[in-house]
Amino acid sequence: MEQANRSRVERLSAEALALLGTGAQIPPFSERYAGFGLAEAYDVVERVRERRRTRGEVPVGRKIGFTNRSVWGGYGISGPIWNYVFDRTVHDASSGTSACTLDGFPEPRIEPELVLHLATAPSAGMDEAELISCIDWVAPGFEIVHSIFPGWRFSAADAAAAFGVHAALFAGERRDVTADRTQWARALSQCEVEMSNDRGRSRHGCGENVLGGPLQALRFLVDEIARYPACEPLRAGELVTTGTLTEAMPAVAGETWTSRFTGIDLPPLSLSLR
Repeated sequence: MEQANRSRVERLSAEALALLGTGAQIPPFSERYAGFGLAEAYDVVERVRERRRTRGEVPVGRKIGFTNRSVWGGYGISGPIWNYVFDRTVHDASSGTSACTLDGFPEPRIEPELVLHLATAPSAGMDEAELISCIDWVAPGFEIVHSIFPGWRFSAADAAAAFGVHAALFAGERRDVTADRTQWARALSQCEVEMSNDRGRSRHGCGENVLGGPLQALRFLVDEIARYPACEPLRAGELVTTGTLTEAMPAVAGETWTSRFTGIDLPPLSLSLR
């Protein structure tokens, strides 16, 4: 990394991290810095990870964002991105219910997700059969996303650098996939989900919405990480959340959202927002 670029990465990583949990917003990096693209954004991602580690946060996995092509136009981007999730942002919801406090999350939204757990590390170029062999359990999830950029307007590079828009992940009850990985691979892409709240709003989605299926999303992640040498490769034990299966909905305190899956052996998951 050139010295000038290193200086800017330091500045942007510090600026982004200083906003975390404050609810404050700033203009997108790409509007303020000519040439800000994904390569520099992932340098910022890694520097933020290092800074968060220094203050005691442990990376426990990755989130993939914008794998649902149907939402790209609404955000002004044209492809998926990724970032880390941490022990302080991932929460156990294996009881089937949990709660999330929205304080400090600017313009929060809620997304139903599928969470994959890696028993072994995948590598670039793997096909779906090889990828499912790396997974030992799957769980339903809700991700709370937020935008440090007003109005959810940003480039893909901005989104990647800004925590991948990740605020919190709630992982539901786990299902072991090792007894029949072939069946689970099929179910992951063919499953459907209904996300509804206690005020009568609902959205429908399916596994195919995330780049054709969660395993295809995982393949994107593995291959994308390999494109950027500064980025840490996936390791055994990490979680991967593969992107929203429906349109992301505004997260409003006082509401409770529930996801119900069909075509896959996953239990319902409910999240109350405070």
